[in-house]
Amino acid sequence: MRKILLVIIALLGGYISVDAQVMRTEELEEYAKEKYGDKWTEAAENLGSQLSLDKNSSLTYTQIVECGEATKEQLYIILNYWFTATFNDANSVIKLNDKDTGVIIAEGYVSDIAGHMGGMNAYGISIRPIIKVDIKDKKIRITYTVQYYDVIKSSGGGIMGAIGGAIPTNRSEKWALDSCYPFVEKDQHKAKKTSSKALVMTHAYSNVIMDKIEEAVKNGIVGNENDNW
Repeated sequence: MRKILLVIIALLGGYISVDAQVMRTEELEEYAKEKYGDKWTEAAENLGSQLSLDKNSSLTYTQIVECGEATKEQLYIILNYWFTATFNDANSVIKLNDKDTGVIIAEGYVSDIAGHMGGMNAYGISIRPIIKVDIKDKKIRITYTVQYYDVIKSSGGGIMGAIGGAIPTNRSEKWALDSCYPFVEKDQHKAKKTSSKALVMTHAYSNVIMDKIEEAVKNGIVGNENDNW
């Protein structure tokens, strides 16, 4: 019983893993609260009225960034450095890096962006966003896609399960976004509030990623680069 409660406490206060060099996880949540408020269901409802899933039932954002007179080669050098420094561990990896075509694709990882402990079961939601950049002379296109929520469900791992002496068993699930609130009115996982927070955090992370990439291409690798040296 004591061990189960300790696991729950650890999960409640656990550290969220976010891609290196992007943003610390507590900062991501604070950023989301500042932008959208801490009433997750209300914030998700507002976002849901502005967002729609693509033909693959994924959540996709696209942004074109104008980069002055920078050439394709110059932009590639900056972005190759940024992606290599950012997506460099077992969970966050570069999937494609093609200098000739000017395409870089990475898979990020943000763990435990939302979770639930009440009732018999517990679960934590993570995301694995796909970040793609297409590079041309003078501009880039950023595409950010989340295909599903990555969920660890602990049957019997909730607070009520611990009180009842249940022995938790974990399993991995993938929740399609079109089965989660607000993309469906009745959340199919009976997790409306948790799905709401997951969407808000996912949306906030898209803003952070796009801002960081734009900052990199406009300011250079070290932030004070110029051709006069």
